[in-house]
Amino acid sequence: MPLLPANQPHLIRASQKDEYYQSCLRNNANDAFQTFAGSKRWLDWRKEIELLSDLAYHCLTTFAGYQTLGEEYVSIIQVDPTKRRVPSRTRRGALILLHVVVPYLVDKALVCLEHELQAEGSERPSSPTTASRWWSPVSYCRERIHRAVRLLTEPQKKTGLQILFVSQLSITFLRRLHVAVFYLTAAFYHIGKRAVGIRYLRVHGQPGGDRAIWNSYRLLGAVSLLQLALTLALQLNNFRQRQRARQEWRLHRNLPSSSSQSVETTATRCSLCILCLENRRHSTATPCGHLFCWECITEWCNTKAECPLCREKFQPHRLVYLRNYK
Repeated sequence: MPLLPANQPHLIRASQKDEYYQSCLRNNANDAFQTFAGSKRWLDWRKEIELLSDLAYHCLTTFAGYQTLGEEYVSIIQVDPTKRRVPSRTRRGALILLHVVVPYLVDKALVCLEHELQAEGSERPSSPTTASRWWSPVSYCRERIHRAVRLLTEPQKKTGLQILFVSQLSITFLRRLHVAVFYLTAAFYHIGKRAVGIRYLRVHGQPGGDRAIWNSYRLLGAVSLLQLALTLALQLNNFRQRQRARQEWRLHRNLPSSSSQSVETTATRCSLCILCLENRRHSTATPCGHLFCWECITEWCNTKAECPLCREKFQPHRLVYLRNYK
């Protein structure tokens, strides 16, 4: 029986079919748990139920040595790096851990860390007891993260949030880059399979049309890489503009005010900044023509790059500091 390397359409269709059956299994498990345990507990354990459903699907297929429903649908089989043997049980177990368990743990850790860094106070209203921490690994890890974050100062927390944001973007960028590389090389559609070296062979088919398929997917991979490069360039440009706005804010924050202390009521009303509700200091104009304090509008742009009044989008470097404006 001839065994040929599986190409991109086979791997994509198999993955889509597996995702469909996994989604059905998750929905049934969620419905059953919500029926017996109630909606409140279901909301608390929804991610864990989905994790157990995915583990059950892969353990009953891949770990047991059988094809998944998606692999059976397109007639492909898993092979180890030698392409002569079925992957060992250890290799299949490592694949399940990397493909199912590790993304769940990383997502949980990032969400918990973000919640702790954004918390207002350093103390929480209630903390789990020792017994509940040992019973629930998630609660135990959350308590350890809380203790570590509590030792940080406010500037360190802000820096940690920025690092966390960059890490989340990096994970998304890595996944998209991996898919683009898959389009170019026709191997390893999932990062877990690349890590453990599991490839696919198809049981039937003629090799004649593979060249045209590979060429079309290589073009798609090149376009995907170009899109990623443009996205990364835009992200770096936005980061530089925010850094420039912060530097200009530090430079002009202590400039003497040019507005008079005694003005008429109508003039006072016109010179108010809607962000701080005080007389404008160092008046600054947005591209849409609205006026604000320099400190207020630059600080606002660090969060939202838009006008607070009309919501027109603009970049922070387009702000105009009005010198000698009265």
